[in-house]
Amino acid sequence: MIFGLAILLCVEGYFAFRLHELSEQQEEIKTEYSNINNITFGLFSVEQWRDKVSGIVDNQIRDFSLTRKQKKELRKEVEQTVIALIDKAEALVNKPKKTLGGKIKKFAIKTFVNTDKIRAQAPEFAETILAKVDNKGNKNHLSRMAMSKFDSLERAEYLDSTVAATKKVTDKVFEKYRVSSTEQLNKVLTSSLGRIKTATYSYSFAMLGCIAVVLSVWWIFRKRVDLHATLFIMSLMFAFILLGVGLTASMIEVDARIQTLDFMLLGEHVTFKNQVLFFQSKSILDVVSVLLGQTAIDSVLVGVLILVFSILFPVMKLSATGIHLLSGKRIAENWIIKYFAFQSGKWSMADVIVIAILMVYIGLNGLLQSQLSSLNIKSADLTVITTNNTALQPGFIIFISFVLYGLILSTILKFISPHDCD
Repeated sequence: MIFGLAILLCVEGYFAFRLHELSEQQEEIKTEYSNINNITFGLFSVEQWRDKVSGIVDNQIRDFSLTRKQKKELRKEVEQTVIALIDKAEALVNKPKKTLGGKIKKFAIKTFVNTDKIRAQAPEFAETILAKVDNKGNKNHLSRMAMSKFDSLERAEYLDSTVAATKKVTDKVFEKYRVSSTEQLNKVLTSSLGRIKTATYSYSFAMLGCIAVVLSVWWIFRKRVDLHATLFIMSLMFAFILLGVGLTASMIEVDARIQTLDFMLLGEHVTFKNQVLFFQSKSILDVVSVLLGQTAIDSVLVGVLILVFSILFPVMKLSATGIHLLSGKRIAENWIIKYFAFQSGKWSMADVIVIAILMVYIGLNGLLQSQLSSLNIKSADLTVITTNNTALQPGFIIFISFVLYGLILSTILKFISPHDCD
């Protein structure tokens, strides 16, 4: 039995190690994903807007063309403008001159320039101007001019810090995953997260399967008093593994994002996808660490309370039960050992933490769902679709299992203890 349980304990330890490792890996990948797709580097990025708008302007100029009706109307407008300029020039020439030089210029122009002939050429001028406007080479030149203006934005002083910060973050992540674009990176990270999620839940349920086997062994050998002490100590080791994973693995994940934002600009679609508004993934130890690192005394006090009553008390309780069962009567009935073994449960807040996290999840999920749904817009000109990916993580399942398993062990101890339990 000891050999079998020892093997099972090693198996559960391996599952716990892999679960903890994958939980950290998942948090790291999701943090990198949220950084790359953060709204700061997307919807709020001047560089992103510059690229999208410059592409639209480039397409608009290169694909610019006039219909027959537009050409006819524009030709008429150009002719009228040319004729108006000729009339204005002729009026200036015919204006009385006071100086000798002015009179000579007037005489020369009236002698050598035939304004009626120039007016007759107005349609030809208009046709030439239209041909220049619709010329492919000229449109490419205009496109290059427009693009040079957008490219100059990259050198603007007020963009230097933002562009540099964005490039530093993206280049580092691109190099790590050996990709060259955000689209490729998102595919790689999404695929990795899918595999990790499946694996973490598999390891979680495998750990619970190990606990179920231990409880089954208790039921099978419930009448073998000579095996109870050994079996209980082995059971405590399983409990410590559950507690370790439950405290360090991610328990809740808050993820709010704009899934799609699409609108029309100059007749073309401008689209931003997977814009992360907020992301946080925390374990119980992470929460304690954050609270203890605050300057506000009330936050530090809450952190200390969680540390003492939800972490230290369960550890002391498990240790005290083992000492009580294995030690002689004098040590076993020591009031400190007895207190932690049988009476500290009413002070432990592990079960309270479970309820608190569940209530926080329900509250946050409802609040985010309500706020994000108010951002959803669907019209001909603008489409906004939000998504709330807030979810409980495997660490929560493991911690609940530890709390329930601890209650069962406390009940078992009261039946098998050879010492006074009061």
